[in-house]
Amino acid sequence: MRITLYAFAAIAMTLPLFGENPAKAEAESPQFLNRRGTEHFFAGRIAESLKDWDRVVKMVPQQAPHHWQRGIALYYAGRFREGVAQFEIHQTVNGTDVENAVWHFICAVQAEGGSIKKAQKAMYPYAGDRRIPLKEVHALFKGNGSPKEVLAAATKNPADKISQRNHLCYAHLYLGLYHEALGDSEKTAHHMRKAAIDYKMDHYMGKVAQIHYGRLQKESKEKRSD
Repeated sequence: MRITLYAFAAIAMTLPLFGENPAKAEAESPQFLNRRGTEHFFAGRIAESLKDWDRVVKMVPQQAPHHWQRGIALYYAGRFREGVAQFEIHQTVNGTDVENAVWHFICAVQAEGGSIKKAQKAMYPYAGDRRIPLKEVHALFKGNGSPKEVLAAATKNPADKISQRNHLCYAHLYLGLYHEALGDSEKTAHHMRKAAIDYKMDHYMGKVAQIHYGRLQKESKEKRSD
């Protein structure tokens, strides 16, 4: 997802009242809560991240449409209907982002009464996102493409090793999410491992892949110990 700059600094940068503890005031500020929520999320503490981010969007409701990070956390928390709502409002401020369309899709599939067919019918249209391989990713989720086409787009320029690694990280992340929506746990794990390890990137969505793969490993270990 494209990183959005928040306007919290301009909205809530008032000085503490006379007699108020400055440290306590800082700990209650939306900037602090947003930052701590991010730290919780990257550490895999999804519930804790949402406690902070839910407070942030209540404190600064005009910024709620920009908080796609909260939408991703809602997916991992199993709060799928709320995830759908978050990505719906994000669409109003970032209508060309394929990733928003995909996260909206996978939340809609997992929500009560959801299905692949319904999600494909309701999927936001492709609106010119030029990042590789997101055009092909959109076609895949829409039902007009294939995993092979996604990987072909990601490996189109092998001379640029750094860019190709990034493209493959994105490709395998979204192939993993695609197979998870279909209920294929084996292919989900295969692609998430590639996104998290083989083509590891340390930007936000690269870390999302790492968190996802870590959760899959934990679930697998718990099943083996039962």
